[in-house]
Amino acid sequence: MAWSSASGRDEIKAALRVIGRCDDETIDIGEAALLLAALDRPRVPLARYRQHLSDLAAETAGEAGGPDAKPAVVERLSALNRVIVERHGYRGDSLTYDDLQNANLIRVIDRRRGLPVALSILYMHAARAQAWRIEGLNFPGHFLLRMETDGERCIFDPFNAGRILDTPALRLLIKSLGGEAAELSPIHTAAVSSRDVLLRLQNNIKLRLLQQNRAEDAVETIDSMLLLAPEKAESWRELGLLHSHLGNLRAAILAFENVLQLSDDHALRQDAAQQLQALKTQLN
Repeated sequence: MAWSSASGRDEIKAALRVIGRCDDETIDIGEAALLLAALDRPRVPLARYRQHLSDLAAETAGEAGGPDAKPAVVERLSALNRVIVERHGYRGDSLTYDDLQNANLIRVIDRRRGLPVALSILYMHAARAQAWRIEGLNFPGHFLLRMETDGERCIFDPFNAGRILDTPALRLLIKSLGGEAAELSPIHTAAVSSRDVLLRLQNNIKLRLLQQNRAEDAVETIDSMLLLAPEKAESWRELGLLHSHLGNLRAAILAFENVLQLSDDHALRQDAAQQLQALKTQLN
C-alpha cells in the first residue's frame, strides 16, 4: 500500500496505537518495526518489505526441516543464520554504526546492514513464525538474543553473524562495554518484552538525533515511542523536557501532567510537579 505523506503518517500512527493497546505476546514485532520505519518514509510502500519478512520466515522453516521437525536449539540458530546471514547477507554495520539508517527497518532491509537491535528483530520475526521461543535480553550497550527449547538454551549476537556467546564471552563483552570493573550480572541476561525491544530500537534513533542537536526530530521519535507505550511516564518526562527546551510550553505542561497521572515514583512525580510550576509561571 502506498501512502501520501500526511495521510500516510496518520494511518501509520493509528496502526501503532492499536499495537500500543495489545498484549505483548500478540505483538507482531516485524510488522511493528516496519510501521515505525514508515513514519520516516511514509511514501514508501510496505508490501515488498512485508513480503521479505514472510520470505525469511518461510525459508527458515525450510532450513529447519519443515513443520514436523523438532530441531535442537543450536540447529534452530543454524537455520536462522543460513537464511539471514548466508543467503540474504545481513551484517552488523561496524563502519557507519551511528548512521540513523541502521535503526530503520526499511533501510536495514534495503542495505542488509543494521544495529544489533534492528537485526535482532529479523531473527525474532523468523523464529516466532516457527513458534520457536526467542527473546531479547537486557544486556547493556549491545543487544543480544536467547533461544530456548526442551531445557536447552543459547545466547547469541545477531550483529556478529549470530555468534553464540557462552558465559566467558559474555563477561568479556560486558567489560569491553563497561570497563574492566564491569561484571556480568543476572539482570544483564533477563528477558525483555517485545514492546521494550521496539522502544530500544527507537531509543537508538532518539539518542543519535539528540547528539546531532535535532531536538524537534527527537520529539517525533519519542511521540512514536508513546504510541507503543502510552503509559511510560519516563518517556512523557523526556518529551516534556524537550518541549520545554523548544519553547513549546503548553505541550510541555501536558507531558508533565501525564507524568503525574501515570507515575508512582516519588522522585519522578516531584520533578514533574516542579517542572509544571515553572512552566505555568512562564505562561502567566
